[in-house]
Amino acid sequence: MFNIPKISVDVPQHILDDIKNHIGDDKKFVSLSDAVRTALRKLLDDLDAIDKRQG
Repeated sequence: MFNIPKISVDVPQHILDDIKNHIGDDKKFVSLSDAVRTALRKLLDDLDAIDKRQG
């Protein structure tokens, strides 16, 4: 099983509202945690791709 630490972050209300529009039944994410984890993973993948292109 993974060690999954809990974190606390400050998020502007308008960003939180936008994310919540994509959470729920028949939507992209099942929970706020799922949305945040997915966004972080995508950001890290994008940064890795940039690093790879730049050598």
